[in-house]
Amino acid sequence: MTPRVLVDAVAVSADRGALIRYVDGLVAALDRAGADLAVACQRSDAERYGKLAPAARILPGPPAITNRGARLVWEQTGIPVIARQVGAQVIHAPHYSMPLGSGLPTVVTVHDLSWFTEPDQHTDEKAAFVRSATRTSVRHAARIVVPSKATRDELVRVLSADPTMIDVAYHGVDPELFHRPSPRETARVADRLYLRGRPYIAFLGALEPRKNVPNLVRGFARAVAGMPEPPVLVLAGGPCSDDEVAAAVAGLPPDIRVVRPGYLPFAELSGFLGGALVVALTSRGEGFGLPVLEAMACGAPVLTTHRSSLPEVGGDAVAYTEPDTASIAMALRTLIGSPARREALMIAGPARAKEFTWDISAEAHMVSYRRAVEP
Repeated sequence: MTPRVLVDAVAVSADRGALIRYVDGLVAALDRAGADLAVACQRSDAERYGKLAPAARILPGPPAITNRGARLVWEQTGIPVIARQVGAQVIHAPHYSMPLGSGLPTVVTVHDLSWFTEPDQHTDEKAAFVRSATRTSVRHAARIVVPSKATRDELVRVLSADPTMIDVAYHGVDPELFHRPSPRETARVADRLYLRGRPYIAFLGALEPRKNVPNLVRGFARAVAGMPEPPVLVLAGGPCSDDEVAAAVAGLPPDIRVVRPGYLPFAELSGFLGGALVVALTSRGEGFGLPVLEAMACGAPVLTTHRSSLPEVGGDAVAYTEPDTASIAMALRTLIGSPARREALMIAGPARAKEFTWDISAEAHMVSYRRAVEP
């Protein structure tokens, strides 16, 4: 019997990035599995979570928690109160930090350890907060959930965490959002991006240092140099927090085109990923690599790096490169020039993606919840 769980979803942000797709996918799957579930969230998210988890009790927080500072205070004060009100037996904090005064066993998700291993890839303020929150969670949480074996191993190596207290729960992929697109879906995205029939290389994610976008930009330019009609590079995602990305783009020759559309609507992601000549996600490392999985599900040929968790996700269904500019250039040029290799990846990717479902992830999380309340 799974205990009554309060999921703290108040950290959900408007951009609906990869970490937020984790919360949404998990909550919906927990509800389908019949979990005894309550969800604390921001008021603007209450209707959506009510639809995602119709059997769950949805608990909107006060309006002030849209402010990050107020949200962190409310995590420590409001979440324990709500947990007592709903009779929760365990709290799931899905984003590094946890309430310390609830008196209840808490399961915390730690997504990756790059905050410790590559601090220069993050802003100082955010890295300091996540490092402190992670250390606290390792000391005080009843269980730690991680999205990959690579992250588990890093947690043990970097913070000397007890491996018997860590549960691996891979992410899943939502087949309604991420699927082989129809020609109409791909055409709609191409029109939005003003591609005028040109093929494109796709990137999806935050334009932040650890995503290695400057090397991707420079590698792309080398890969397509000399082509009479080179493909376009499309960098879709949030606002750029890496000045080196802008510098890399500014340094390109005039015949190399880069499009930066910002966030794309969820409904267009399948068309964007599945319509790409190659999806290039050449990160220096990931806790899981959800965009890699989503691109595979859309039938895209995927190029990623053989770093951290990414081989756990991609297996033999993706192409790999080292994260330096020269390696990315060589790998991209090889894929662009090899229709047979791309076709093989387009077949292998969706088959591999079917092994990762939110329902399987929810089962692993429920095991962790049960372990948290065991005497």
